[in-house]
Amino acid sequence: MTVIGIVGLPGSGKSEAAAVAETLGVPVVTMGDVIRQACRDRGLDPATHHGEVAQALREEGGPAAIADRSLPMIRDALDENDTVLVDGIRSGTEVEAFEDAFGDDFLLVNVYAPFELRNERITTRGRDNAEAESLRERDERELGFGMDDAIERADVTVENTGSLESFQEEIEELLA
Repeated sequence: MTVIGIVGLPGSGKSEAAAVAETLGVPVVTMGDVIRQACRDRGLDPATHHGEVAQALREEGGPAAIADRSLPMIRDALDENDTVLVDGIRSGTEVEAFEDAFGDDFLLVNVYAPFELRNERITTRGRDNAEAESLRERDERELGFGMDDAIERADVTVENTGSLESFQEEIEELLA
């Protein structure tokens, strides 16, 4: 059994790493899906209120609230699979929750790309609400959750600064 957690700032390539896992048949639990569902449960638009609800969940349930809500989904996926990828870890506290739950079977991977490249990616992909919140504001919010601690705790760092194909190959090697 292996649980691979992915951490990285917005636009670094976390979702692309998850897409590679899915093409290899590795189940992916996306922590952002927990937040999007909480938005819908509160009658809010996830595109507009994602950050606000993420913060509210942590205030209501503690710093590991989103990780805690993800654990049952991860365990369900492990019932039928040897490896599960967890996309979107945001803090050292969440890392601790996964380390406590899975021990040495948990591997944390930092996906890194410099600010300028991440900004370019976010601008061109069009799925992010750039008008509502700039990348610098998103970075500050994410780092405010403790992402810097999670990044520092990573077991492996994958640089996503080259071609998409080279990044995909590196993630495939990691998953193998």
